[in-house]
Amino acid sequence: MPTDHELVDLLDQVWASVADLGRGVSEPEWKIPTECPGWTVQDCLAHLSAIEARLLGRPEPDHELPSELPHVKNPFGRTNEVFVDARRAWSGADVLAEFEDVTRARVTVLRGYREEDFGAESWTPVGPGTVRDLLPFRLFDSWVHEQDMRRALGRPGDLDTPIAANGLDRVVNAMPFVIGKQAAAPEGATVVLSLAGPLAREVVVGVVNGRALILDGVPDNPTVRLTLTTETLARLGCGRIDPLDTIAVGGVGIEGDEALGRRVVESMNFLF
Repeated sequence: MPTDHELVDLLDQVWASVADLGRGVSEPEWKIPTECPGWTVQDCLAHLSAIEARLLGRPEPDHELPSELPHVKNPFGRTNEVFVDARRAWSGADVLAEFEDVTRARVTVLRGYREEDFGAESWTPVGPGTVRDLLPFRLFDSWVHEQDMRRALGRPGDLDTPIAANGLDRVVNAMPFVIGKQAAAPEGATVVLSLAGPLAREVVVGVVNGRALILDGVPDNPTVRLTLTTETLARLGCGRIDPLDTIAVGGVGIEGDEALGRRVVESMNFLF
Protein backbone atom coordinates (compact mmCIF):
# COMPACT_ATOMS: atom_id res chain seq x y z
CA MET A 1 0.00 0.00 0.00
CA PRO A 2 1.19 3.55 -0.67
CA THR A 3 1.93 5.73 2.34
CA ASP A 4 -0.52 8.45 3.37
CA HIS A 5 1.28 11.18 1.48
CA GLU A 6 1.88 8.94 -1.53
CA LEU A 7 -1.90 8.44 -1.69
CA VAL A 8 -2.35 12.21 -1.67
CA ASP A 9 0.19 12.47 -4.52
CA LEU A 10 -1.75 9.85 -6.50
CA LEU A 11 -5.03 11.67 -5.90
CA ASP A 12 -3.44 14.89 -7.10
CA GLN A 13 -2.20 13.09 -10.22
CA VAL A 14 -5.52 11.46 -11.12
CA TRP A 15 -7.44 14.70 -10.58
CA ALA A 16 -4.90 16.53 -12.75
CA SER A 17 -5.37 13.88 -15.44
CA VAL A 18 -9.15 14.27 -15.28
CA ALA A 19 -8.91 18.07 -15.44
CA ASP A 20 -6.52 17.89 -18.40
CA LEU A 21 -8.98 15.58 -20.19
CA GLY A 22 -11.84 17.95 -19.42
CA ARG A 23 -10.11 20.97 -20.92
CA GLY A 24 -10.35 19.35 -24.35
CA VAL A 25 -14.04 18.41 -24.12
CA SER A 26 -16.60 20.33 -26.18
CA GLU A 27 -20.03 21.17 -24.80
CA PRO A 28 -21.84 18.45 -26.80
CA GLU A 29 -19.23 15.90 -25.67
CA TRP A 30 -19.97 16.64 -22.01
CA LYS A 31 -23.46 15.23 -22.60
CA ILE A 32 -22.31 11.89 -24.06
CA PRO A 33 -23.59 8.89 -22.03
CA THR A 34 -20.94 6.75 -20.36
CA GLU A 35 -20.92 3.10 -19.31
CA CYS A 36 -21.72 4.23 -15.76
CA PRO A 37 -25.49 3.65 -15.60
CA GLY A 38 -27.48 6.86 -16.06
CA TRP A 39 -24.48 9.20 -16.15
CA THR A 40 -22.96 11.34 -18.88
CA VAL A 41 -19.35 12.49 -19.08
CA GLN A 42 -20.41 15.64 -17.20
CA ASP A 43 -22.27 13.65 -14.54
CA CYS A 44 -19.18 11.58 -13.75
CA LEU A 45 -17.17 14.75 -13.20
CA ALA A 46 -19.91 16.33 -11.07
CA HIS A 47 -19.96 13.22 -8.89
CA LEU A 48 -16.24 13.46 -8.19
CA SER A 49 -16.66 17.10 -7.19
CA ALA A 50 -19.59 16.19 -4.95
CA ILE A 51 -17.68 13.74 -2.77
CA GLU A 52 -14.69 16.03 -2.29
CA ALA A 53 -16.91 19.07 -1.65
CA ARG A 54 -18.75 17.09 1.01
CA LEU A 55 -15.45 16.09 2.62
CA LEU A 56 -14.43 19.76 2.65
CA GLY A 57 -17.62 20.58 4.53
CA ARG A 58 -19.14 22.62 1.74
CA PRO A 59 -22.94 22.99 1.75
CA GLU A 60 -25.10 20.41 0.02
CA PRO A 61 -27.21 21.67 -2.92
CA ASP A 62 -30.81 22.56 -2.14
CA HIS A 63 -32.26 20.34 -4.85
CA GLU A 64 -35.12 17.88 -5.10
CA LEU A 65 -34.64 14.75 -7.17
CA PRO A 66 -37.30 13.20 -9.37
CA SER A 67 -39.02 10.39 -7.47
CA GLU A 68 -38.04 7.63 -9.91
CA LEU A 69 -34.58 7.29 -11.44
CA PRO A 70 -33.97 3.76 -12.78
CA HIS A 71 -30.21 3.89 -12.30
CA VAL A 72 -30.47 4.88 -8.60
CA LYS A 73 -30.56 1.64 -6.63
CA ASN A 74 -30.23 2.63 -2.95
CA PRO A 75 -30.25 5.59 -0.52
CA PHE A 76 -26.50 6.15 -0.92
CA GLY A 77 -26.95 6.35 -4.68
CA ARG A 78 -29.79 8.80 -4.21
CA THR A 79 -27.60 11.01 -2.01
CA ASN A 80 -24.92 11.03 -4.72
CA GLU A 81 -27.49 11.78 -7.40
CA VAL A 82 -28.70 15.00 -5.75
CA PHE A 83 -25.43 16.82 -6.44
CA VAL A 84 -25.15 15.37 -9.95
CA ASP A 85 -28.72 16.20 -10.94
CA ALA A 86 -28.40 19.71 -9.53
CA ARG A 87 -25.63 20.37 -12.07
CA ARG A 88 -27.23 18.82 -15.16
CA ALA A 89 -28.40 22.26 -16.30
CA TRP A 90 -24.84 23.65 -15.96
CA SER A 91 -22.39 23.89 -18.83
CA GLY A 92 -19.60 21.36 -18.88
CA ALA A 93 -17.12 24.21 -18.53
CA ASP A 94 -18.76 25.30 -15.28
CA VAL A 95 -18.72 21.75 -13.91
CA LEU A 96 -15.04 21.49 -14.82
CA ALA A 97 -14.27 24.81 -13.10
CA GLU A 98 -15.95 23.59 -9.93
CA PHE A 99 -14.04 20.29 -10.10
CA GLU A 100 -10.71 22.08 -10.39
CA ASP A 101 -11.56 24.39 -7.51
CA VAL A 102 -12.73 21.60 -5.23
CA THR A 103 -9.87 19.22 -5.94
CA ARG A 104 -7.22 21.93 -5.53
CA ALA A 105 -8.73 22.79 -2.16
CA ARG A 106 -8.88 19.14 -1.14
CA VAL A 107 -5.24 18.50 -2.07
CA THR A 108 -4.18 21.58 -0.11
CA VAL A 109 -5.99 20.29 2.97
CA LEU A 110 -4.58 16.79 2.64
CA ARG A 111 -1.02 17.99 2.11
CA GLY A 112 -1.24 19.70 5.49
CA TYR A 113 -2.30 16.54 7.32
CA ARG A 114 -0.14 14.94 10.00
CA GLU A 115 -0.19 11.25 10.89
CA GLU A 116 -2.90 11.77 13.50
CA ASP A 117 -5.07 13.56 10.91
CA PHE A 118 -4.89 10.58 8.57
CA GLY A 119 -5.88 8.39 11.53
CA ALA A 120 -8.92 10.52 12.39
CA GLU A 121 -12.40 9.03 12.16
CA SER A 122 -14.07 9.34 8.78
CA TRP A 123 -16.97 8.13 6.71
CA THR A 124 -16.07 5.48 4.12
CA PRO A 125 -18.26 3.72 1.53
CA VAL A 126 -18.14 0.52 3.61
CA GLY A 127 -18.86 2.09 7.00
CA PRO A 128 -16.97 3.97 9.69
CA GLY A 129 -13.20 4.16 9.29
CA THR A 130 -10.39 6.67 9.15
CA VAL A 131 -9.19 9.21 6.61
CA ARG A 132 -6.41 6.71 5.86
CA ASP A 133 -9.08 4.11 5.03
CA LEU A 134 -11.05 6.54 2.88
CA LEU A 135 -8.31 7.78 0.55
CA PRO A 136 -7.83 4.51 -1.40
CA PHE A 137 -11.57 4.50 -2.11
CA ARG A 138 -11.34 8.07 -3.41
CA LEU A 139 -8.40 7.16 -5.62
CA PHE A 140 -10.21 4.14 -7.04
CA ASP A 141 -13.47 6.03 -7.60
CA SER A 142 -11.65 8.85 -9.35
CA TRP A 143 -9.76 6.50 -11.67
CA VAL A 144 -12.87 4.46 -12.49
CA HIS A 145 -14.84 7.57 -13.46
CA GLU A 146 -11.88 8.96 -15.40
CA GLN A 147 -11.99 5.75 -17.43
CA ASP A 148 -15.77 6.09 -17.88
CA MET A 149 -15.17 9.55 -19.32
CA ARG A 150 -12.26 8.47 -21.52
CA ARG A 151 -14.12 5.52 -23.05
CA ALA A 152 -17.19 7.64 -23.80
CA LEU A 153 -14.99 10.28 -25.45
CA GLY A 154 -12.78 7.79 -27.27
CA ARG A 155 -9.66 9.21 -25.60
CA PRO A 156 -7.90 6.34 -23.82
CA GLY A 157 -5.25 7.02 -21.22
CA ASP A 158 -4.08 6.43 -17.64
CA LEU A 159 -4.14 2.65 -18.13
CA ASP A 160 -0.49 1.91 -17.30
CA THR A 161 0.28 4.39 -14.52
CA PRO A 162 0.70 3.84 -10.76
CA ILE A 163 -2.88 5.11 -10.44
CA ALA A 164 -4.10 2.44 -12.86
CA ALA A 165 -2.04 -0.20 -11.04
CA ASN A 166 -3.70 0.78 -7.77
CA GLY A 167 -7.14 0.56 -9.40
CA LEU A 168 -6.43 -2.80 -11.01
CA ASP A 169 -5.13 -4.15 -7.70
CA ARG A 170 -8.46 -3.28 -6.07
CA VAL A 171 -10.36 -5.19 -8.77
CA VAL A 172 -7.99 -8.16 -8.55
CA ASN A 173 -8.28 -8.25 -4.76
CA ALA A 174 -12.06 -8.55 -5.12
CA MET A 175 -11.74 -11.73 -7.20
CA PRO A 176 -11.59 -14.17 -4.24
CA PHE A 177 -14.97 -12.78 -3.12
CA VAL A 178 -16.29 -13.03 -6.67
CA ILE A 179 -15.02 -16.58 -7.23
CA GLY A 180 -15.60 -18.06 -3.79
CA LYS A 181 -18.78 -16.30 -2.70
CA GLN A 182 -20.62 -15.05 -5.76
CA ALA A 183 -19.64 -17.78 -8.23
CA ALA A 184 -19.57 -20.51 -5.53
CA ALA A 185 -16.46 -22.24 -6.85
CA PRO A 186 -16.11 -25.67 -5.19
CA GLU A 187 -13.39 -26.80 -2.80
CA GLY A 188 -10.10 -27.35 -4.60
CA ALA A 189 -11.05 -25.33 -7.68
CA THR A 190 -8.43 -23.05 -9.20
CA VAL A 191 -9.23 -20.13 -11.49
CA VAL A 192 -6.48 -18.45 -13.50
CA LEU A 193 -7.07 -14.96 -14.84
CA SER A 194 -4.67 -14.40 -17.74
CA LEU A 195 -4.69 -10.62 -18.10
CA ALA A 196 -3.30 -9.03 -21.27
CA GLY A 197 -2.66 -5.40 -22.13
CA PRO A 198 -1.31 -2.67 -19.85
CA LEU A 199 -0.23 -4.06 -16.45
CA ALA A 200 -0.58 -7.63 -17.76
CA ARG A 201 -0.31 -10.41 -15.21
CA GLU A 202 -1.62 -13.84 -14.28
CA VAL A 203 -3.76 -14.08 -11.16
CA VAL A 204 -4.57 -17.41 -9.54
CA VAL A 205 -7.48 -17.83 -7.15
CA GLY A 206 -8.02 -21.16 -5.41
CA VAL A 207 -10.58 -22.45 -2.94
CA VAL A 208 -8.74 -23.89 0.07
CA ASN A 209 -10.54 -25.12 3.21
CA GLY A 210 -13.72 -23.43 2.07
CA ARG A 211 -12.09 -20.07 1.41
CA ALA A 212 -11.07 -18.49 -1.90
CA LEU A 213 -7.57 -17.01 -1.82
CA ILE A 214 -5.08 -15.49 -4.24
CA LEU A 215 -2.38 -18.14 -4.64
CA ASP A 216 1.25 -18.04 -5.68
CA GLY A 217 2.22 -19.91 -8.83
CA VAL A 218 0.11 -21.00 -11.79
CA PRO A 219 -1.08 -24.64 -11.65
CA ASP A 220 -0.41 -26.89 -14.63
CA ASN A 221 -4.09 -27.81 -14.96
CA PRO A 222 -6.31 -25.12 -13.47
CA THR A 223 -10.01 -25.81 -13.20
CA VAL A 224 -10.65 -22.88 -15.52
CA ARG A 225 -8.57 -20.24 -17.25
CA LEU A 226 -10.10 -16.91 -18.24
CA THR A 227 -8.25 -14.81 -20.82
CA LEU A 228 -9.11 -11.11 -21.00
CA THR A 229 -7.51 -7.68 -20.90
CA THR A 230 -6.90 -5.73 -17.73
CA GLU A 231 -9.34 -3.08 -18.98
CA THR A 232 -12.05 -5.69 -19.59
CA LEU A 233 -11.55 -7.03 -16.06
CA ALA A 234 -11.96 -3.53 -14.63
CA ARG A 235 -15.08 -2.90 -16.72
CA LEU A 236 -16.65 -6.19 -15.65
CA GLY A 237 -15.66 -5.70 -12.02
CA CYS A 238 -17.22 -2.24 -11.97
CA GLY A 239 -20.43 -3.30 -13.71
CA ARG A 240 -19.74 -1.32 -16.87
CA ILE A 241 -20.39 -4.03 -19.45
CA ASP A 242 -22.71 -7.01 -19.73
CA PRO A 243 -20.89 -10.28 -18.92
CA LEU A 244 -22.79 -12.46 -21.40
CA ASP A 245 -22.34 -9.96 -24.21
CA THR A 246 -18.63 -9.75 -23.39
CA ILE A 247 -18.27 -13.53 -23.63
CA ALA A 248 -20.32 -13.61 -26.85
CA VAL A 249 -18.06 -11.12 -28.64
CA GLY A 250 -14.88 -12.87 -27.48
CA GLY A 251 -13.95 -10.36 -24.80
CA VAL A 252 -13.30 -13.25 -22.40
CA GLY A 253 -11.86 -16.61 -23.40
CA ILE A 254 -12.81 -19.62 -21.26
CA GLU A 255 -10.73 -22.80 -21.10
CA GLY A 256 -11.54 -25.74 -18.84
CA ASP A 257 -14.72 -25.85 -16.77
CA GLU A 258 -16.91 -23.65 -18.94
CA ALA A 259 -19.84 -23.60 -16.52
CA LEU A 260 -17.65 -22.34 -13.68
CA GLY A 261 -15.91 -19.90 -16.01
CA ARG A 262 -19.20 -18.39 -17.10
CA ARG A 263 -20.38 -18.12 -13.49
CA VAL A 264 -17.20 -16.26 -12.57
CA VAL A 265 -17.56 -13.81 -15.45
CA GLU A 266 -21.25 -13.25 -14.68
CA SER A 267 -20.34 -12.59 -11.02
CA MET A 268 -17.44 -10.19 -11.54
CA ASN A 269 -19.42 -7.02 -10.77
CA PHE A 270 -18.54 -6.33 -7.13
CA LEU A 271 -19.67 -2.68 -7.03
CA PHE A 272 -23.38 -2.73 -7.86
